Amino acid sequence: MKKWIRMKYTKWYNILKDGIAMNNPIAIAVLGICSALAVTNRVENAIAMGIGVTFVVMMSSAMISLLRNYIPAKVRMVTYMVVISTFVIIFQFALQAYFPAIADSLDAYVGLIITNCIVMGRAEAFAVKNPARYSLIDGFASGMGYMLVLIAVASVREILAFGTFLNFQVVGDGWINWVSMAMAPGGFFVLGLMIWGIRELTKNFEGQVGEVE
Repeated sequence: MKKWIRMKYTKWYNILKDGIAMNNPIAIAVLGICSALAVTNRVENAIAMGIGVTFVVMMSSAMISLLRNYIPAKVRMVTYMVVISTFVIIFQFALQAYFPAIADSLDAYVGLIITNCIVMGRAEAFAVKNPARYSLIDGFASGMGYMLVLIAVASVREILAFGTFLNFQVVGDGWINWVSMAMAPGGFFVLGLMIWGIRELTKNFEGQVGEVE
């Protein structure tokens, strides 16, 4: 019994480690770069987008995992898109209902979660091969890995560009805003340094989650 419990939690740990660190969607797999540049000028936008992607990848992966034995191979990509679109619309409606200002700020980028390679990639690489319980964990890990990088980049950009953090002033009155950090080139610079740092931290570790029975 103890051995079974230990093996179970080892699987969960390996999946979490893989999604958040070893195969981080942005830093290692280099996916979702466009949205990472577009929405990281403010921390609140990064958090909202991160939550959205995490929700969509978790729910779509779990649904696809449950349906994996019934999806014909010829239409699996179309099925993925329908499932992913459904959860994106749910998140978009919730964001518009409860956080309209953030919804307006993110604008079309929420809808583009449908085409986010992270979501489709986890469906094809993991969910279609593994049970729903592990697909949920994998989706959570990938979403959190994505969101943590977004928040880290947004924290640097918002402070340098506006002198604020979550819209609270954190620098003195004499601070001169770095206008470039509010634009995509500034985000590209910060993200590049972030990716380099994360790869340096993880290059000495090996761990990759395969199919889980």
